[in-house]
Amino acid sequence: MAGQPAFFISMLKIYSNKTTARLEYVCHFILKEQLGLDYLIINNSSELNFNEDVIINYSENKIESSVFTIFPNSLLFENTINQQQIKCVEFRSFESGKKQVTAFFDCENSDFPFDIFAASFYLLSRYEEYLPFVKDSYGRFHHENAIAFKNGFLQKPLINIWIEEFKMALKSKFPQLIFNTPQFKTILSYDIDIAWSYKNKGLIRNIGGFLKNTDWERFKVMLGFKKDPFDAYEFMDSIHQHLKCEIIYFFLVAKSVSRYDKNVSPRNHSMRNLIKAHSEKYNIGLHPSWKSSNYLNILNYEKNRLEEITHKSISISRQHYIQFSLPATFENLIKAGINKDFSMGYGSINGFRASFAGSFFWYNLKEEKVTSLRLYPFCFMDANSYYEQQQNAAESLSEINHYKNECEKVNGLFVSIFHNNFLGTDLQFKGWKEMYVNFISQLQ
Repeated sequence: MAGQPAFFISMLKIYSNKTTARLEYVCHFILKEQLGLDYLIINNSSELNFNEDVIINYSENKIESSVFTIFPNSLLFENTINQQQIKCVEFRSFESGKKQVTAFFDCENSDFPFDIFAASFYLLSRYEEYLPFVKDSYGRFHHENAIAFKNGFLQKPLINIWIEEFKMALKSKFPQLIFNTPQFKTILSYDIDIAWSYKNKGLIRNIGGFLKNTDWERFKVMLGFKKDPFDAYEFMDSIHQHLKCEIIYFFLVAKSVSRYDKNVSPRNHSMRNLIKAHSEKYNIGLHPSWKSSNYLNILNYEKNRLEEITHKSISISRQHYIQFSLPATFENLIKAGINKDFSMGYGSINGFRASFAGSFFWYNLKEEKVTSLRLYPFCFMDANSYYEQQQNAAESLSEINHYKNECEKVNGLFVSIFHNNFLGTDLQFKGWKEMYVNFISQLQ
């Protein structure tokens, strides 16, 4: 066809004065994983063939008009963690030519309006979480500290949007490039941190609970006259029957009960049966307890206990209360043999904590190296909607649909979190089961 290139390629060369671990990491993420392009990083311009090679010039010098130039921010060539000057700007979309896209680390007279490599690295590495910050009431990185919240893009998978813009800009310069991009995917996940409201908690805990709150429903459940209000497992199982998306249950198996770790003991026969039954049908992950977030020995104990119950190797996790600090928590996960973690989100608001809808390897800024731990961010959690954002079920349905649609528009990964207590019969969560059925019906 007229106007079409005579051949297609999926290889490009990156010219940079220096190769660093940070540059290697973000090039592999953007070019290989997200665009499906093979690449080489070249430090010597004499190795470039300007007549034949597809070249990205990632240096401070203009070299040839035929190359695609991005004048770099210094971030990827540093090996320290310092306060960065972040100033968000708006640029006109390559895709539509109309809408404005938020970015930072802008660079003038380049073929792309900002340094997508450095900006993506800043967000993916959670650079700002290594800097001094004011903690929330649970001792976590508060979402109000994040540039995504401060600049109004927490609700968007901004890196995915950037990569699509970058793809369009590269295609305009090099029409012979062939891209192979990810497809939209959904993962439904559940945190089972309070398996039952009353059942299987023992006489002392139930008497204590009754003395605090005279609730006759407790006695009806204990005597077998009524189903436990948090027992939603048959319902949850039934709505999965015709779904093709991945489903994961994360179980809290804390050794002892504490202020934040209130699940039934993993030594309890019914609890063990619940875990085992789910492990036979679904993927099972560890929900590391609050206590384990700073203690490797506790984490190892809980992982071993879950493996002993399921007779399966456990390699995935999500932190209880989304309680983690960088880099210590993730370093402990790796030491414990976890290679997939689903904690990258906020326990205080819904949104894209790393500004990306998709999985990626965790880069340890303290050690300046890419790790074996792959992160799977979530963007919606029922507890955030209800407790933190004070939403009712109808408002939450609108929100979860927003996040699912945002992920779908960029062919990203949508991960949601629900808890069994929201999907049972507890009057506190009236309407949430129906909301979830409505949402699930859209996935079929």
